[in-house]
Parts: sequence; C-alpha cells; structure tokens
Amino acid sequence: MSAKFYLPMFSVLLVIICSQSVLAKDYSSKNSATHVIELYTSEGCSSCPPADQWLSQLKSKSGLFTKFIPMAFHVDYWNQLGWIDRFSNKANSQRQYQHQQQGHISQVYTPGVMLNNKEWRGWHRSRQAWPNDQKKAGILKVNHNTDTNQLNISYSTDSKIIEPSLQLNIAILGIGLSNEIQHGENRGRVLKHDFVVLNHQQHTTRINSELEQQHWQLELPTFPDSGQQQSALVVWLSTTDSQAIIQATGGYL
Repeated sequence: MSAKFYLPMFSVLLVIICSQSVLAKDYSSKNSATHVIELYTSEGCSSCPPADQWLSQLKSKSGLFTKFIPMAFHVDYWNQLGWIDRFSNKANSQRQYQHQQQGHISQVYTPGVMLNNKEWRGWHRSRQAWPNDQKKAGILKVNHNTDTNQLNISYSTDSKIIEPSLQLNIAILGIGLSNEIQHGENRGRVLKHDFVVLNHQQHTTRINSELEQQHWQLELPTFPDSGQQQSALVVWLSTTDSQAIIQATGGYL
C-alpha cells in the first residue's frame, strides 16, 4: 500500500499569501494631503548642486513617500549654454513656466523649489521644516501588479467631487544617479542626483460624482534605464486647469 501525504491547510494558505505578495505592491496616502517638493534644476547651473544635495539627503528622512514626496524636474533651458543635461526635457521646463503662469511661483529660475504648490525658499536653511499638518485631501491608493505592470488606482474623499474630470499624473523617479560634467559652469565635477523624474505621463480621467470612490486602471509607464540604483513610482492628482497637486502617493518600485 502506498503512503498518502497530506499538506496542512495553513501551509496551503501560507503559500498562496506569499505568492500574492510577490506579485503586487501597494502604495497609499493618508487622508491629509501629502507634502510634495518639486525641485527645478539643471546640470548646467552652477548654483544647482547644493539644491540637488539637499534633495538627496531627504532619502534618510523619516516619512519618505508616506508623509512627503520629493521630485526633481531637470529643465532644458540651460542646455544651450555649454552642457546638455541628459535628464532634462522641454516638458519639465514647460511645467515650471506653467506654474508661473498659474501664480504658483513668482518667476522661473534654477534652483527653484516648490513646496505644496507654492514657491519655497526655505530649503537651504536646514532648521526650517515644512508644516506638520495638511488639509484633508482624500485617500489615493495604488496597487501595482508587478507581473502585468498594471496600476489599479483608487481615490476617495469625505466630500463629493464636483470636478467632471481630474488629471492623473504618473512618474518614474531615478535614485542614485551620477554624471561627469565635461562642459559648462559645472565642468570637471561629478554631480549626483536623486528623485529625478525620468518619465512623466498625464491622463485626463472622468469623475463619477455618484460614486464615493473613483477607480482607474493604467499601465505602468516605460521604465527608463538611466543608470539609477533604485527607481520609484509617484502618482498624483490635479485638476485639468491647474498643475497644483491635490493628493499624491508613491514608493520604491
């Protein structure tokens, strides 16, 4: 008679749970608005490296991606002055100009830092921190299926959304980047960067005001290989007529 072996039920459940956790990553904001830092910078700007270094030190700050999210947008308007920043693009420059047009910043310059949709010059004063409390902005959740690269996104608020549509932004960030600068104002320096926006996509999404929770499904944007040590995903919402960020979430991929 051949022996029969039975696998205990709790072991089967453990295998299923473990296999599911490997295939998905979840990111979620709090109900209060996540602090968002936008740095506008360029490798062709001699005053930008201190701001890049300041942004990099946020990697070790408690609350990264859960309480605050840093992003570095490399602009291209310095490229004509001797050095082409390989992380720069026209869309990043346009974003900064639009912030000015919408009254979020007084002028376009580098390094330019924005905190919670407003110009912020306190970044270089190490003791000056951003506010502890933010207004309620709803909960933004992202489920990333790492097997199919599908993003399942949901957004719920305490109050009814009156906007007919929202702008859904998805960005891939590069952490641990470096570049040897051969020309321009930073010639001879090796510049290091973190939280660099490598790919940014925008999608206009319709709102069903009768639902308490909005749902969207999108594909993860192209994953650029720029030599980064780590990559991160950031998702944020804004209205269709303003770049002001309503709510954001994200984390390491």
